[in-house]
Amino acid sequence: MYQRILVPVDGSEGALRALDEALKLARLSNAQLQAVYVLVHPTQVVDVSAGFAEQVPVRDTSSETATSVLAEARERIAPFGVQGAVRAVDAYGESVAAVLKRTIDEFDADLVVMYSHGRSGIRRLFAGSVAESLLHDTTVPLLLLRNGDEA
Repeated sequence: MYQRILVPVDGSEGALRALDEALKLARLSNAQLQAVYVLVHPTQVVDVSAGFAEQVPVRDTSSETATSVLAEARERIAPFGVQGAVRAVDAYGESVAAVLKRTIDEFDADLVVMYSHGRSGIRRLFAGSVAESLLHDTTVPLLLLRNGDEA
């Protein structure tokens, strides 16, 4: 059935539900599982015309968040007895979808299980949809869980 299942995690309850579903599938099909957190670093704007402008330090908490989210994922993987790993991937200047696409290819995943926030209308226009981008950019099957979907 499936041999390599990739699960993007971001600390949200929906992503944890997706991880739980992926773990069930991994156990049933004796698949490897990889939980991935995409590190999105804050953009720093620098005014080069100001000469020696004083830079305001920007606190990047993404690595702290990644550590905590991946530790929780590791704890959820352990009792299932599946071959699983966690991974943080940097997104310097890339969209989250592009980073996930690259990670899917690197892991050679044959299934992606993820949570979609289910945004619609104007919110989707401005926020975009990682899941929708992946649907268009990869041939790997996606199992999407949405708001209100029961596991």
